[in-house]
Amino acid sequence: MSVFGDLKYPADFSHFDYVNVDAPKGGLFSLIPSVRAFNQSFYTFNSFNAYVLKGEGAQGMDMTFASLMVRAGDEPDAMYGLAAKSVQISADKLTYRFTMRPEAKFHDGSKLTAPDAAFSITTLKEKGHPLIIVQMRDMVKAEAVDDATLVVTFAPNRARDVPLFVAGLPIFSKAYYATRSFEESTLDAPLGSGPYKVGKFEVNRFVEFDRVKDWWAADLAVNRGSYNFDTVRYEFYRDRDVAFEGFTGKNYLFREEFTARVWATRYDFPAIKDGRVKRETLPDETPSGGQGWFMNTRRDKFKDPRVREALVYAFDFEWTNKNVMYGAYARSVSTFQNSDMVASGPPSPEELKLLEPFRGQVPDEVFGPPFVPPVSDGSGQDRALLRKAAQFLQEAGLPIKDGKRLLPNGEVFAFEFLLDEPSFQPHHASLVKNLALLGIDASIRLVDAVQYRARVEDFDFDVTVQRISMSPTPGDSLRPYFSSQAAATKGSYNLAGVANPAIDALVDRAIAAETRTDLTVACRALDRVFRAGRYWIPQWYRSTHPIAYWDEFSHPDKLPRYAQGVGAPENWWYDAAKAAKLEQAK
Repeated sequence: MSVFGDLKYPADFSHFDYVNVDAPKGGLFSLIPSVRAFNQSFYTFNSFNAYVLKGEGAQGMDMTFASLMVRAGDEPDAMYGLAAKSVQISADKLTYRFTMRPEAKFHDGSKLTAPDAAFSITTLKEKGHPLIIVQMRDMVKAEAVDDATLVVTFAPNRARDVPLFVAGLPIFSKAYYATRSFEESTLDAPLGSGPYKVGKFEVNRFVEFDRVKDWWAADLAVNRGSYNFDTVRYEFYRDRDVAFEGFTGKNYLFREEFTARVWATRYDFPAIKDGRVKRETLPDETPSGGQGWFMNTRRDKFKDPRVREALVYAFDFEWTNKNVMYGAYARSVSTFQNSDMVASGPPSPEELKLLEPFRGQVPDEVFGPPFVPPVSDGSGQDRALLRKAAQFLQEAGLPIKDGKRLLPNGEVFAFEFLLDEPSFQPHHASLVKNLALLGIDASIRLVDAVQYRARVEDFDFDVTVQRISMSPTPGDSLRPYFSSQAAATKGSYNLAGVANPAIDALVDRAIAAETRTDLTVACRALDRVFRAGRYWIPQWYRSTHPIAYWDEFSHPDKLPRYAQGVGAPENWWYDAAKAAKLEQAK
């Protein structure tokens, strides 16, 4: 199934086009986290429950569970059967009837049945992480008719992508949780049914996942050529620089580089020079979303959009890109960056039709070209832009007295950038300096990963960095970032506290879109209103994946366009010949 009904693969397809069906099994693949979901952290873990709010969930837990269906990496939103062998969708698209595969089983040999799937979906809706709960708002109920038949019912006008979200959720063992609490943080590895199970681990340091050699789903079309490594190991470091040194010492084998300075200056160690470590720059054709400093508008000091715009003008991207990031990035302007959903120029007639009901309720600029951050002279201290920022502050009622910018209540305008990564401090430094020139007392508060996550989930911050990720077909996933409901839900991704009726309505229009064209129009209209709100200081993005790895792996020549990352470790494999050559080169 897919959002708009378009599918690439026929019912009898043998494997996805982007895999090597002859890839050998074996070997170890080790890496540090590069993405996170729900309660996961890049820097630590203390729980194997990765689907609730409590604790820091271990990376890789998704590999230990099967789901009803899985996504195809070369289609924007298509899903094909895993634990479910078929699905029937009612004419009104509110009832989905899944038929379970009789061979599906958990790692202890017990059968995976429709009651397990119904229990999992219901439990996640009631007790899962807040982000899961928000996205399951339109899922009414999940019922097992018998062991082989699961019926999932959705609400009228349900969000377009909720069925896909539900079909991709992990399936837990109902019997396993009959004597355990689902909501607790725990280091007991739950009973799974996926291609891997938890192996050796040391809290806060590493966790290994061992391939299930007799996995029931290994020969299904959706899995052939995938999950090839015997062991996948995640290493955890509290500091990016230390993590890099770990890579040069072969403490882990694969690294995607997110720090341009490191990519430009530090990949000159001996293993690079003699070819034992390979570097590649792979294309990233997926929507990059938006990364920036998000201002917490729940706090009075950030409620005036003119104040927020002044902070946008204080950031000299051009200087930062050249001097800190070696010119590796382009400026973000939208949270739909690197996609056709970015608004540009005046609104189209179709966009205007969606925007007109809000005329007078949203800034007039919404009906013209969308806001684009200013381009500086690259000096790091563009006087024209700083004068403009000072003008915004003055108009907002924040005067200067004795060199300090005062809030309307007479207090000094001071705030913190909350940060959990030391290597990110240089990116803040020039902005903090320019804010000081405006009389604003800005500082950086560096905390550990656990404290950072707790504070962000509780909205206990002034300004912090966030990456908004977008799928090629955004739907209900828009709510956690933009909706008023999410703004009031602790643990949500709506860090800025966006609570705007026009944005809520446009999110609903995007979710209800019947065609991809309608979706694109609604997202462009949403983009205009969000950008007019000045909720963030846009940072940067890149349309490539810079990666490095010890040369004992191979990967398919053509990477799946819509897959997360570079398809590693799912579609890579251990290359014994390369590994032997690497061993000889020691």
